[in-house]
Amino acid sequence: MRVKPPRALFVPFPFGFALGNPEDPPFQHKVLAAALNLMKVESTPVLAEFPEDGQAPARLLQASAARADLTTLVDIDPADEMTALRGYYERQMNDQGGRTMVGLIDVPQRRWRGLLKYMQAFVEGQVTRYEDLPADVSPPRFLRLASDDLKAFYFEARMCQSPGLRNNELQKWFWTKTAVGNLLAEVAERLNAPGDEADAQGAFGIAR
Repeated sequence: MRVKPPRALFVPFPFGFALGNPEDPPFQHKVLAAALNLMKVESTPVLAEFPEDGQAPARLLQASAARADLTTLVDIDPADEMTALRGYYERQMNDQGGRTMVGLIDVPQRRWRGLLKYMQAFVEGQVTRYEDLPADVSPPRFLRLASDDLKAFYFEARMCQSPGLRNNELQKWFWTKTAVGNLLAEVAERLNAPGDEADAQGAFGIAR
C-alpha cells in the first residue's frame, strides 16, 4: 500500500463497496467496528482482514463495459440535458431532507452550464479559462471532482424519475443514454492520452 497507514482493514468486497452491501446497517456496523478496533492494537503497522464476505453485491458496471456496444452518441446539448433534469434533482434532494452527494467543487449546480462548456472546450483541445476553477487546484484534479459532482447530480435526478432502479441500471443509463455521460467519457479519453500519469489516474476516476 503506497499510503502505508499504521492500521488498515482489508475487506473482501468489490470496488466501490467499502462497507459491503448498501442498505444493510447491521453488517456495515460490524465492518466499522472491526476497523475501529484496530485502534486498540499497539504494535504497528498492522493489516487485518475482515473475516466475512457477507452477500457480496454485484460488481459495479464500469463505463467501458457499459459503452462497449454503444454505436451512436446522444444528440442533445449536455447543458440543456442537465437543465431539464434540474427539477428532478432538486425534488430528490428535498425528499432526502436536503442531503445530496453533490458539492465537491463548491460550485452551485445552477451555474453548471459554464462548467459543461469548459469541459467541452477541454475535449476539443481549446485553451480556455473557467472562472470557478480554484487557483490551488489543477485542471485535471478539478475535472475529476466536477465529474463526480455531475454523476451524483444525474444519479439523484434519475432516482427521482425512476425510484426502483438499481446501481448498475443507473450506471448503464448514465454512460449510454445521456449526453453528459458521453462528455465525461470523452474527458477521460483526453486525460488518458499519453502524458502525465496523474492525468491518467484522473481519467480512471472519471470513467467508472
